[in-house]
Amino acid sequence: MTATDSHTATASATAPDAGPARVLPDALPLLPEDPPRVGDFWLRARLGANAAGYLYSASDETGRDAVVAMMTEGSADDAAARDRFVTAVDELPQEAVLAHNDVDDDDLALWVALGPVRPEDGSSAAADERLIAERRGEEVLSAVLMDRIPQLGRVRGPDFRHYWENRRRPGLFRIWPLPWPAVLRPASRLALILSLLTMAIIMAIAVLIAWLLFRNAPEVDPDPVIPSPSGTATVTVTPTTPPPGTGSPTTSGPGSPGTNPTPGPSPSGGTTSGPIPTEGPVSPGGTPTDPGDRF
Repeated sequence: MTATDSHTATASATAPDAGPARVLPDALPLLPEDPPRVGDFWLRARLGANAAGYLYSASDETGRDAVVAMMTEGSADDAAARDRFVTAVDELPQEAVLAHNDVDDDDLALWVALGPVRPEDGSSAAADERLIAERRGEEVLSAVLMDRIPQLGRVRGPDFRHYWENRRRPGLFRIWPLPWPAVLRPASRLALILSLLTMAIIMAIAVLIAWLLFRNAPEVDPDPVIPSPSGTATVTVTPTTPPPGTGSPTTSGPGSPGTNPTPGPSPSGGTTSGPIPTEGPVSPGGTPTDPGDRF
């Protein structure tokens, strides 16, 4: 046996059996960045992905299964990639397209639901329908990525690569109307009940603290309101007191206004009217002088 024969025999003995190869791997669980729903379809698992988008296994509220193809955030921001996605969807048979984006979703990632896919019943027809839907979804994403364009001429120079291929997160999506939280996560209903119970306990504690703070506070009656008649004016009179050392105001003569003559004894025993003499020196004119007044 020669070396060539031995190598041939070994290669033929270890060669795997030829069989139908799946286009996409088995389904994988959803990741946190995956949308829970697009349109009327709830996403259940990942079927595959490339740089242009993702394939998901999905079903709607009526139990109808489908395969959803959705663009990544990188390809969704490229206008030319969006045009290739729309063109690839338009080339599919009309009965194969179950749903797609609305016309006002210009800022969201494009998606399309492909089918029909019957429920898994173990029959070959159900497996064939699912495989056909997966192949159609892969063709749509390949048209966006342009990785199946036949090569023309000889391969020369660097390879072609899109500028958005590194942005591989699922594209922007919107859920409206908002679903019940239990649909997104099974534990959401319990979390909602616990949050409501915690809020009620906090409110009860706040009411109890307020009652303890103000239970011994005296009641304060408001001041009575006295109505004042309209058209009246209030005048405040402030009494004034003369400064010490100035004495009482006097007048310069009996004829001055504002004097009150006080009767005094006369030399003949009667009474005369005249001013009361004041203590201290008197000026030649008869006017009392202040001792501190020198000029």
